[in-house]
Amino acid sequence: MSTLRFKAIEETFNRKSVNIEEPGRRSAIFGSNVFNESVMKQYLTKEAYNNVMDAVKTGAKINRTVADHISAGMKEWSINKGVTHYTHWFQPLTGATAEKHDAFFETIGDGLAIEKFGGGSLVQQEPDASSFPNGGIRNTFEARGYTAWDPTSPAFIWGTTLCIPTVFVSYTGEALDYKTPLLRALQAVDQAATDVAKYFDKNVSKVNATLGWEQEYFLVDSALAATRPDIQLAGRTLLGHSPAKGQQLDDHYFGSIPSRVLAYMRDLEIECMRLGIPVKTRHNEVAPNQFELAPIFEEANLAVDHNSLIMDVMNKIAERHHFVVLMHEKPFAGINGSGKHNNWSLGTDTGINLLSPGKTPMKNLQFLTFFINTIKAVCDNEELLRASIASASNDHRLGANEAPPAIISVFIGSQLTAVLDELEKVTSGKLSPQEKTELKLNVVGKIPEILLDNTDRNRTSSFAFTGNKFEFRAVGSTANCANPMTVLNAIMAKQLKDFKVEVDKLIKDKKMKKDDAIFNVLREYIKKSKKIRFEGDGYGEAWEKEAEKRGLSNNKNTPEALKAQISKKAIKLYEELGVMNTVEVEARHEIELEEYAMRIQIEGRVLGDIARNHVIPTAIRYQNVLIKNVTGLKSIYGEDFKKYAEEQLDLVEKVSNHIAVINSKVSAMIEARKVANKYEDIQKKAESYCHEVKPFFDEIRYHCDKLELLVDNEIWPLTKYRELLFTR
Repeated sequence: MSTLRFKAIEETFNRKSVNIEEPGRRSAIFGSNVFNESVMKQYLTKEAYNNVMDAVKTGAKINRTVADHISAGMKEWSINKGVTHYTHWFQPLTGATAEKHDAFFETIGDGLAIEKFGGGSLVQQEPDASSFPNGGIRNTFEARGYTAWDPTSPAFIWGTTLCIPTVFVSYTGEALDYKTPLLRALQAVDQAATDVAKYFDKNVSKVNATLGWEQEYFLVDSALAATRPDIQLAGRTLLGHSPAKGQQLDDHYFGSIPSRVLAYMRDLEIECMRLGIPVKTRHNEVAPNQFELAPIFEEANLAVDHNSLIMDVMNKIAERHHFVVLMHEKPFAGINGSGKHNNWSLGTDTGINLLSPGKTPMKNLQFLTFFINTIKAVCDNEELLRASIASASNDHRLGANEAPPAIISVFIGSQLTAVLDELEKVTSGKLSPQEKTELKLNVVGKIPEILLDNTDRNRTSSFAFTGNKFEFRAVGSTANCANPMTVLNAIMAKQLKDFKVEVDKLIKDKKMKKDDAIFNVLREYIKKSKKIRFEGDGYGEAWEKEAEKRGLSNNKNTPEALKAQISKKAIKLYEELGVMNTVEVEARHEIELEEYAMRIQIEGRVLGDIARNHVIPTAIRYQNVLIKNVTGLKSIYGEDFKKYAEEQLDLVEKVSNHIAVINSKVSAMIEARKVANKYEDIQKKAESYCHEVKPFFDEIRYHCDKLELLVDNEIWPLTKYRELLFTR
């Protein structure tokens, strides 16, 4: 086995960077494989084009006749670009994307054939849905599910296939994907935010939620990854001793990008340009062999689609460069994990970012309105936000190596804290002319100046304001952004609806002026949401104790965190907004618990296999070498041999002890898995895997890692951390 390890290392050392030919200006190829507005103008009739634009902007339905025109244009454009197949591209609750390819090709008799793609094939299909997670919504034999075209996310070409973004629902109409609830939440926040924005500008008719994600990832040579069963099957290393040098020198962060990695990044970026994914930033991250890419902000639904697409594209491009992409939140112990920071804001159709201060007191009051409402929404729903980013893999990351803790808090900086402290003092009821002037000049009016130098960031905050947006930092690198974005936009929609009701009530019942009413409601929100604001270090017992005093949740594991999903409060929120019904909420909860249990089960099986079939046999082999040496010394020195074999005998004993503990712990872990598997209640099953099975992982790992340091390097079978992290 060690031969495989050293052969893989040698193969890695001999790799050359793939030569990437730049296609000229990237702006010239941007969106060249996307059926975007400019392409539609060329290939669609005016009526069809206007119908699609109405569907995108207002949600208007597309009739079948127009759909036939659109599909004909799509087909013509695609075939001209070498496309042979089409697929409805959707995002089931597996966490991955799904597609079933059908050829444009169709026979017409007499040995003849044509390329055919009708409006019906564009608008709706019926994929076999029997094997996708459904959370008990349907029986396995009820295989029918529907995919329906989402015109707000343009079709694109990947390879020789036309990919049409779609929603995925069951025969009875329940959502079986991530996109459907997201679209509903985006519609809800649009309506609620538009109503509030009209307080400040009557011309606003639509508000879009925007998203800019930052994707962190690790790259490992494919040959090295192939020597590690844990990387292949679990996406992370389940054992491995930390190298002498890790990230402690901070020499990798923003450092010179390795040549092979740079070639991969360039190749990836060119494909992204063609797919209309506006990637802009690339750099080394903190940990060795960790990197990041980030795009320009986009409308949230499109941004979610682009992130799901790019994760798939990253893996495909990596194959050309002999890399394996590790998206797992914590693929290596002892160094930084990977997140996917979700930068979120709201923008009007008049071109205004509602979370960005303006040049006038009125614009700044608008900013404060949406800013404070966001904080209040997070405060009232922090457990639901925590549930939205819960997963077996993210549990490893939260609270470790600069990642945010499991406690949701909001960081706004000392300057904006001072502003809110001033607003908290606003007089109850109607404001005097002097107080209004004071507020406008010295508090509201000075916000833009304050924010000019407000560049400080709290890396341990899970939800931080960063100048003109909020950054949800706790989202994991493997996550589908739709989950946290659905929750965030839903809670914001509910909050803004409640805010408008309160303001309108004060205007009607108390005869207050609009500004007075807004200031009064915001003042109360500042007081009520104070507990969620935290400016300090998010690590350690001090913050945990403080959070407990404030009444904030600290759900450290997924089975505990997910309970918030099915609370009466959450279900009422979703149903009131039309985002999900009770059946859909409960189904998703069950699916996520099932996935958690299965992932821990898989990791336990892999770890047991590696420990017993790789580590223990290698340790015994080394032990036999030691015993042979001791026997030889005894034959030479007789009774005095112990004087010369003392260290060898000590090593034999240490190896034996580690082997014994590993074997016993693996047996105990297997028994714990058997107990967990007997639970029919999925909550109890997940909790059993969390509390009874998972703790064995660290115990087994500890003794395996100790053996790694004791056993001869020449025979150790598993590629070591120093090789995985520093071989480039």
